[in-house]
Amino acid sequence: MSGSRIYFATDIHGSDICFRKFINAAKFYQADVLILGGDITGKMLLPILQQGTGDFTFSWHGVEHRVSETELPAALKQLRDAGYYPVHLTREEIAALEQDQKRVEELFVKLACEGIARWMDLAEERLQGMGVECYISPGNDDPPAIDAILSRGGLVVNPEERVVSLHNQWEMISCGTVNHTPWHSPRELAEEDLESKLEALARQVRNPARAIYNIHVPPYGTVIDKAPKLDRTLKPMILPGGVQKISVGSTAVRTLIQRYQPMLALHGHIHEAPGNVKIGRTLCLNPGSEYGEGVLRGALIQLGKKGIEDFLLTAG
Repeated sequence: MSGSRIYFATDIHGSDICFRKFINAAKFYQADVLILGGDITGKMLLPILQQGTGDFTFSWHGVEHRVSETELPAALKQLRDAGYYPVHLTREEIAALEQDQKRVEELFVKLACEGIARWMDLAEERLQGMGVECYISPGNDDPPAIDAILSRGGLVVNPEERVVSLHNQWEMISCGTVNHTPWHSPRELAEEDLESKLEALARQVRNPARAIYNIHVPPYGTVIDKAPKLDRTLKPMILPGGVQKISVGSTAVRTLIQRYQPMLALHGHIHEAPGNVKIGRTLCLNPGSEYGEGVLRGALIQLGKKGIEDFLLTAG
């Protein structure tokens, strides 16, 4: 039985540059398994308006930007690298969207699906002939419409809510659904329902001691589930010592890990809480996320005959 090197990243939220770095991580880190956890689609649309002068304008971070036609490609790349979906719209189209939230959501899903399809094509092109296994699954923020694209076949495998075998040696279960959040994202459940879903997955694993749990939300009450406490307006609560932090992970996930003690648990969801923690014999990792700055945070895990030989949290 040979070893394997896993590269895991998560929460890239539509960032083109982070996805390219993820694919390139196979060669850079000599990894033979790539795993991209949930929350892979972007956060919002960004209208691009063509002016009568031939210039283009858009508002980004509250600042109005004006670029020429020759400058536009570089601007679009910068926006996509930051996780936005730039879209050319007329003033009339922008006004119509402002009055119709359903149309906004439909346009967002359309652009998200186009972005994911483009990423799948890139992964197929770059990983061809490398002998690398690539697993990409959705998270709570991702619209269900992307699932069919992730599952279209080829080198990229969507492992969501099933058991897959990594190099025929390690079983992995994956789940992008999380416990309830203040934002009412597309994939959320009450803790008891989430535990039932996860339990059904865990029971399909033949050898729990060598299993990998690719579960988007981290276990409750750990260093990897700490997020800012929010007030009634969903703004972080700031105390004299800084931003107040609380645990927002899942009790269901913690219960499952304590019950089955898998070899490794890979998490994300909480961008501000990179780190590692042991729950019994299980090593739990959350690499965190800095997708908005174009930084890809990841976890490199070396597996051998006896299980985890070493791990390293990375950023670049």
